[in-house]
Amino acid sequence: MTAAERAARTEAADALCLGAYDAASGPDTGVALVAVGGYGRGELAPYSDLDVVLVADEGVDKEQWHDLASRVWYPLWDSGAKLDHAVRTLPEMLAAAEGDVRVASGLLDVRHVAGDHSLALRLRTTTLAHWRRQARERLPELRELVRSRHRLVGELAHLSLPDLKEAEGGLRDATVLKSLTATWLVDVPAADLERCRQQLLDVRDLLHAAAGRASDRIAPEHWGPLAVGLGLPDETAAQRYVRDLGRRVTHLSRLAWRRADDAVRRTPAARPRRPELERVAPGIALSRGEIVLEAGAKPAADPVLLLRAAAEAATRDVVLAPPTAARLVRDCAPLPEPWPDEARQQLVRLLAAGPGLLPVWETLDETGALDRILPEWERIRLLPHASAIHRFTVDRHVVETCVEAATLIREVSRPDVLLVAALLHDIGKGELTEHSVAGAPIARSIATRMGFGPREVDLITQLVRWHLLLADIATTRDPDDPATIDALLEHVDSLDALALLTALSEADAKAASPKAWSSWRAGLVLDLSRRARAALERGSAPPAFTVEEIPVPAGVVDGDVSIVVEPVVDGSRVTVVALDRVGLLADVAAVFALRRVTVRAARLWSQGEYAVSIWDVAEGGLDPGALGDQLDAITSRRVDPAARLAARQVPGELDPAVVVRPEASDHATVIEVRAADRLGVVHVVSAALAALDMTVRSAHISTLGPQAVDVFYVQEVAAGALSETRAAEAAHAVRRAIRSG
Repeated sequence: MTAAERAARTEAADALCLGAYDAASGPDTGVALVAVGGYGRGELAPYSDLDVVLVADEGVDKEQWHDLASRVWYPLWDSGAKLDHAVRTLPEMLAAAEGDVRVASGLLDVRHVAGDHSLALRLRTTTLAHWRRQARERLPELRELVRSRHRLVGELAHLSLPDLKEAEGGLRDATVLKSLTATWLVDVPAADLERCRQQLLDVRDLLHAAAGRASDRIAPEHWGPLAVGLGLPDETAAQRYVRDLGRRVTHLSRLAWRRADDAVRRTPAARPRRPELERVAPGIALSRGEIVLEAGAKPAADPVLLLRAAAEAATRDVVLAPPTAARLVRDCAPLPEPWPDEARQQLVRLLAAGPGLLPVWETLDETGALDRILPEWERIRLLPHASAIHRFTVDRHVVETCVEAATLIREVSRPDVLLVAALLHDIGKGELTEHSVAGAPIARSIATRMGFGPREVDLITQLVRWHLLLADIATTRDPDDPATIDALLEHVDSLDALALLTALSEADAKAASPKAWSSWRAGLVLDLSRRARAALERGSAPPAFTVEEIPVPAGVVDGDVSIVVEPVVDGSRVTVVALDRVGLLADVAAVFALRRVTVRAARLWSQGEYAVSIWDVAEGGLDPGALGDQLDAITSRRVDPAARLAARQVPGELDPAVVVRPEASDHATVIEVRAADRLGVVHVVSAALAALDMTVRSAHISTLGPQAVDVFYVQEVAAGALSETRAAEAAHAVRRAIRSG
C-alpha cells in the first residue's frame, strides 16, 4: 500500500461523487460538494467512509438544495460506498467552526469535489483566516481535547492493542500537528512529520486489508500480515516499526505543544525582535523556553556538553532543542572511559529531574544521542513487556522508574546509585535467561564505564540482580517464618543496600502500573524491609505485623464459628475463628469464591484446639452474618462448592506451575502455585491438600497481571514439614486438581 494507491482511491471516489452530482443536475454556482476529513486530505484507506458535505451559499432556496442532496446521496449509496454526509449553508459551516474547535480544525482540510469552486474556496480561506486570527484563544481548548483523548486511549508506542488513529502518536495527532502549523505560531518539522504520517497511513491500509474491514486497532493476529506487507522479517520487527512511528509522532507532538504553550503565553507585543539568550551553564543558554548552545560553544573540545545540556533542560523542565541535540551528537567529543566526574554528575542530575526527564530523554533517543551516552539502550528500545501488568514498553518503563526514584532520593544514602540502578534495572530484558541475571554483568560494565568506584559498582550490580527479590518474598512468603528474612538477607547484606533495594522496588512497581503498588502490596514490602533492617541492626528480626494471640469467643468454644469484618484501606480484613480441622481453609476460601470476593492474602495459625485465620480481601462492606450463613451451608454440605468452583483450564491456557520449595521454610513445606487468575483456585488447592490429610498453616495470595501466584505453607496434621515423598504427592494432587477442577 502506497500514497499512489491512496491517491488512486481518492481519484476514483472523486469521479463517483462528481458523477452523482452531475447526474443530479447540480448547479455550478451557489452550491458545492466538498470532501472533509481523511477524504478531504486524499487519504482514503481500503474501507474508509466518504466524508462529504453539500454546502449552499446564502440566498440559495433551501428546498431546492435539500432536494438536490437526496438526488446526490442515493446514487452513492447504490454504488456501495459508505457515506458520512451532511447538508449545511456556508454561514452554518462557519458558525459550527466558531462553536467547536474540532470542527474548525477539521475544516482546514476541506476540498472541492463538485459544484461551485469559489464557494468551496471561500469556505476554506475564511475558516483558515479565522483559525489563525483566533489561535491564541482556541489552542488551549484543542490542547485539552488532545490530552483527554490521550488519557482515554493511551500511547501508540505502548498499547498492547495499538490504535493507529486515536492513540497518542497516531494519525489523529499527526493531523492536529498540521493544524498547529497552520496557525503560524508553531513550526513543526514538516518533512519528518509527513514521512511518519504517510508510513502510518501505509500501515492502516495494510491493516484494513488484513482485517477485511475498516479498523484502526491492531490485534495480535494482524502483526504477521503487517510484517509481510511491510517487508519486515517477523512480527517483532513489525511491532517495533509501528511503535517507533508512534513514538516519533508523540515526540513531535509534545515538542510542538510545548512551543505552542509558550507562544500562547507570549503576546505579540511581548515577543522580542531578536532571540534572547540567557547563559545557564558553560556553553549552554536558554532561549524562548528551549536549551540551545551559546554562540561560542565548542562541542569538539567539551565531551560533557551533551549531558550538561540535557541535564539543564530536564532540571528546568524545558525543551532540549532537537537541532542542538543533533549538533552535539554530530560534533561533541566522545566521552573518555571511565567518564570524568562531571559527566557522571550531569547524568545523575538528568535522572533526578523527575517529570522533566521524559521529554528530554525522548529527544536524546530521537536524535541518536543515547547511542553516545548509553549504547546498550538499543537492547531494550521499544521492547514489549512480557507481563500484562506493565503499561509501557521496557525502555519507557525504565524512564518512568527513574522519574519515580527521583521522589525517593532523600530516603537513601546514595541517590546516584539508586538512579543509575533504576536506569539499568531492566537492561537484561530480551535475553533467554532471567533478565535480572542477564542484566547484572551488563550493569557492572556500564557502571564501571561511568566511573563509579568499586563499592558503587558492586551496589548497582547487586540492585540490578536482585531488584525483584524484596517484592517477590514479601508477597509470596510467610512474614512470621524466620526463613523469610533469611532469604532476603542472603543477598542483601548491608543497611545501605536494603534501603536502596526498598526504594528501587517501590519505584519499579509504581512505574509498572497502579495495581503493582497498591496499599496492600506496599504494606507487605515496607514491613518486610523494616524487619530486615532491624535484623541487620540487632541481629534478630522483630515480629511481623500480625495480630497477637486473640481471645477465643465464647460461642466458638461451643462449636460455633466467629467471623469479624473490619474495614481497611482498599478493602476489608476478615477474621475467622473456629474449631481446628483439616479442610477449614478450603471451606472458608469457598465462601469468598462463591460470593466473588477477591482474596489478596490469607494467614492461619492454631491456638490450641482452635484455628484462627485472617483474610485480606479487596471488597468492602461485607456482611459477617451472610458470610457465616454461607460457611454453614458449605460445612453442612447443603452447598457443594466443588461443582460451582471447578477451576478447569481454558483451551490454549498455559499449564499451572506447582513447585515445592524446601529451602523456603524450616518447619513447613512451601508449595508455590502459579495459575490463571480466577475465582476458586485457593479452594481447589486447599481441598486437594485436605484430601491428603494435610493442613495449611498459612497461605499468601497475590496477582501479577493475569496470573495468580499462591503460596501455601503445608504441614502434616500431627507433625511438621512434609517428607520428600509426601511433598511430591501434594504437588501432583494440586496440579491435577487445578487442571481438572
